[in-house]
Amino acid sequence: MVSTILEVSCSLLAWLSLYAALRSWNKQRSYEWSCRLVTLLHGVIVTCLSGYSALFDGPWPLTHAGSPNTSLQTHVLSLTLGYFIFDLGWCLYFQTEGDLMLLHHTLSICGMIMVLGLGKSATEVNAVVFVSEITNPLLQTRWFLREMGRYHSILGEVVDFVFVFLFLVLRIVGGAVIMYAMVTSPHPIWLLKAGGLAMYIVSLGFMFEICSFVRRKILKKCNSWKSRRSMDAPERTNGHLATH
Repeated sequence: MVSTILEVSCSLLAWLSLYAALRSWNKQRSYEWSCRLVTLLHGVIVTCLSGYSALFDGPWPLTHAGSPNTSLQTHVLSLTLGYFIFDLGWCLYFQTEGDLMLLHHTLSICGMIMVLGLGKSATEVNAVVFVSEITNPLLQTRWFLREMGRYHSILGEVVDFVFVFLFLVLRIVGGAVIMYAMVTSPHPIWLLKAGGLAMYIVSLGFMFEICSFVRRKILKKCNSWKSRRSMDAPERTNGHLATH
């Protein structure tokens, strides 16, 4: 347990140091720019590590929920826990996020602390980290495209589509499968099951926000298309083309 606490502390210090270095290199940019660079890097690294652990290294989370933590799972969760502590502190200090995101961070931190302390159930929590973090790099890329004025392009459309697709398929559908395996397994403790269900409810809250975004985007594109069509259509007066 002492070694795990030390590992989490080193992780927190590493993310803080990276943020300080990025702030030093990007003084002309905002604080959020540097923080999102840290978030982007964390998302890429943890997605790869948690994905490898869940899909290849094992054990399989759908059949071995509540099993003892492996060394790789402990390292991944320690790395992620250090980041979440950093990011929650940053969000609280700068007050940039809403209640839903703060709740997500708090539940994530509590869940990882519980799993690392118990020494078991990292299998399913690691899988949840994978389906949650895989969309994070796309979310950060979308923000950077906006900041650089390149969001309204084909690249921006691709990023939005892939983000929504992965969120619905992995985080909502995949997350539901993982939650079902966790809740129906007799091995995880009831508190961890309750936390997992709370995390999934938060994901549903994000889903409603995303669906609202998609609806607004579709309506905006439809209105834009109708406007262009009406402008391109020739004007008529009493059944005859208007003279110009």
